[in-house]
Amino acid sequence: MTTLTETRPAVAATPAEGSNGRRDWLLWIARNCVLIALAIAFLGPILFIFLTAVMPAKQTLTSNYWPTEWQWGNFAKVFTEARMLPALGNTILYASLSTVFMLVSSIGPAYAFSRLRWRGRNKVFVLVLVTMMLPPQVTIVPLYVLWTRWGLTGTLWPLILPNLLADAFSIFLLRQFLLTIPKEYSDAAKVDGCNEFAVLWRVILPMARPAIAATAMFMFFFAWNDYFGPLLYTSENPDNWPLSLALASFRGQYQVEWNVTMAATLLVMLPVMIVFFFAQKAFVEGVTLTGVKG
Repeated sequence: MTTLTETRPAVAATPAEGSNGRRDWLLWIARNCVLIALAIAFLGPILFIFLTAVMPAKQTLTSNYWPTEWQWGNFAKVFTEARMLPALGNTILYASLSTVFMLVSSIGPAYAFSRLRWRGRNKVFVLVLVTMMLPPQVTIVPLYVLWTRWGLTGTLWPLILPNLLADAFSIFLLRQFLLTIPKEYSDAAKVDGCNEFAVLWRVILPMARPAIAATAMFMFFFAWNDYFGPLLYTSENPDNWPLSLALASFRGQYQVEWNVTMAATLLVMLPVMIVFFFAQKAFVEGVTLTGVKG
């Protein structure tokens, strides 16, 4: 009798625990149904690209979305029959140098607009923001004439070198974050004998890493995906094409073989997805904190 009495509560508790678990799971789905729908909406196209990339050519653009035969050789075909490796090198050069030049030229103005007191600071900052409203179509012709006279058309340098003159959006983003750093840190460093450059290098920059990471990712992604700029300056020189132009040319070459085209598209997207996956914490933190103080 003692054994039966002790075992009955354990047996009766199992269905209750199972029902509570199912109920909690259903409640979680109900509370996050909007986020789940958005995740499916964003991941759906990527899944479609992947499945199409490994399909046989005859199955693409049909009602059967699951590959009947997994053609992993489509990825190898991208590198053997297209100029993707040179284009990858050009894209890395373009995106890396543009990001580095932008950071070097934008951190100083952002520090001056946020931490230094000087006459006309706010007016000059407004002028910097006004440049963001200038349509790029207005400056295309004079800039193209300028780079042509310097003999740099056909290369990526007309897209890389302007980043040495800073970027208005990057200055704005960095300034907004630097405003959130208490001035007591700068004052304490100056009491210890640091000048403005030492304060910027030793105190402000280590604390501004999230904003710097977010700004760098914005610039890197823009340069990686840029199509109009390379089309304007390097269209006559295939040796300097980045991935955006190479992919467009490859799609024209293989406009019927959509499986190979999707394989090339996935390979172009993969580096950006990897970078964002490993740097998303700093990116989100930087973007969030830049709007704390105006």
